[in-house]
Amino acid sequence: MTTHAMKLVTIVCEAYAKAAVTKLLRDVGAHGYTLFTVEGEGSRGRRDADIPEFTNIQIEVIVPLEVAKVMLTRLEHEFFSCYGMVAFTADVQVLRANKF
Repeated sequence: MTTHAMKLVTIVCEAYAKAAVTKLLRDVGAHGYTLFTVEGEGSRGRRDADIPEFTNIQIEVIVPLEVAKVMLTRLEHEFFSCYGMVAFTADVQVLRANKF
């Protein structure tokens, strides 16, 4: 078994940002993503998932390190001041690197 080092980028943001964030992912070279509705509590209080327009979403994308760097830089500069959002990375090992 051969694995390849990649970055898992996780973005948690308000659902209102979905179109803009997924466009950014395509623009920086991500080949796909996984998105789901989430709820929780943080510095801005509690966010329930009962009203779709006002819920939070979590987007996960696996990309090479260089793509992750560009993605995070653009998120910080273009999105953080406009949307409630956090983003973080984790090191992952994948099979079939060509899928990412």
